[in-house]
Amino acid sequence: MSDHVAIFAFPFATHAAPLLAIIHRLATSSPNTHFSFFSTQQSNNSIFSIYKQNMSMLPNIKAYDVWDGVPEGYVFSGKPQEHIEMFMESAPESLKKVMEVAVSETGRKVSCLVSDAFFWFAGEMAEEIGVAWLPFWTAGPISLCAHVYTDLIRETFGTGDMVEREDEPLSLIPGMSKIRIRDLPEGVLFGNLESFFSNMLHKMGTALQQAAAVFINSFEELDPSITKDLKSRFKHFLNVGPFNLISPPLPVADTYGCITWLGKQKLASIAYVSFGSVTTPPPHELVALAEALETSEVPFIWSLKDESKVHLPNGFLDRTTSQGLVVPWTPQLEVLAHRAVGVFITHCGWNSLLESIAGGVPMICRPFFGDQRLNGRIVEHVWEIGLKVEDGVFTKHGVLNSLDKILSQEKGKKMRENIRALQQLAKKAIGPNGSSTNNFIALSNLMLNANM
Repeated sequence: MSDHVAIFAFPFATHAAPLLAIIHRLATSSPNTHFSFFSTQQSNNSIFSIYKQNMSMLPNIKAYDVWDGVPEGYVFSGKPQEHIEMFMESAPESLKKVMEVAVSETGRKVSCLVSDAFFWFAGEMAEEIGVAWLPFWTAGPISLCAHVYTDLIRETFGTGDMVEREDEPLSLIPGMSKIRIRDLPEGVLFGNLESFFSNMLHKMGTALQQAAAVFINSFEELDPSITKDLKSRFKHFLNVGPFNLISPPLPVADTYGCITWLGKQKLASIAYVSFGSVTTPPPHELVALAEALETSEVPFIWSLKDESKVHLPNGFLDRTTSQGLVVPWTPQLEVLAHRAVGVFITHCGWNSLLESIAGGVPMICRPFFGDQRLNGRIVEHVWEIGLKVEDGVFTKHGVLNSLDKILSQEKGKKMRENIRALQQLAKKAIGPNGSSTNNFIALSNLMLNANM
């Protein structure tokens, strides 16, 4: 009887696509294994559409739609993350039901359960059916540490008013001596510790230690001391990335002529601006950023949704037509890999950070939530491959200052050298006998011999 791997994807933000990318690789390397991929209809339609244009999508992967948890006719109250809570509350039951459908359709019992790490309850489900649980953490090892060590952090620092102590370093955790309390994600020490999300991440941090292996989209050489520590905390801790270097997304049409435009620019002279698919800075920060770009005269490509253009200063688009491009979408990987790009202005989400390393482009970070503050801190103070915006928000003066440092000063040259060194380490990790290549083989073996 061939193996049947069930995959639970988290259908929000950029969680499901990286998980599908690694499943695609696993399915290619084990063609006799069947992979059932569970996510909401909206998420599946979006991520599988990329493969539909290219018939390399394998016959041994099948998408199944899971209920999004929203009753028919339900009117949202406007509470943040309400749709996520509703999905997560219905998920254990919905996933179980759809998994039964996949088992009866394929005639194969589930032999291994792979899930987004957010589904802390997947460990219990795997135990019930007697198979191994392999959770995937979509962000970096440092944010994973914050959730694994939440109890220790709370016991050490207390959870009262943090204002006095927010600059204290987290030296008690290996590899985190340059991280301060204020850099932690919400829900570890501050924010609403009783919120649905905080509880979910707290339960996850505890549950992951029961997993057969935890795998992540990173490479060991990026965070050696944290990797070493997490290897001692988990049965297996496998860095199997960066995915964007291993299986670059299929080439997409450069609808807005970004690459053509870049071809006419000087080496390492362009500022590329993008804040991912979820976040847009508040209107006053968009104004400050636009004013800084215009005043600096630095050529730029800005990926900005059409509905946000109303917040730009009057006449900005007309005055900067020869200086820059403002477009609703860019082929980001290709842009960052282009020799003309000199700096990336980003929210510092994990996928964007890895793409910046792959392109060897220093960053100006404006973090918003989740792991982004942590990422911004390590970019500036640990790896020294970029800067975090002054006081955490865009001001005209702050952006001008950062652009000048990275594009015109010695400090920027040093950052470029540092990020190119990381770029080389990443390439080596995914090469023959590289750490990520070997970890991928280990993951594949664990998955195929997963019956407990």
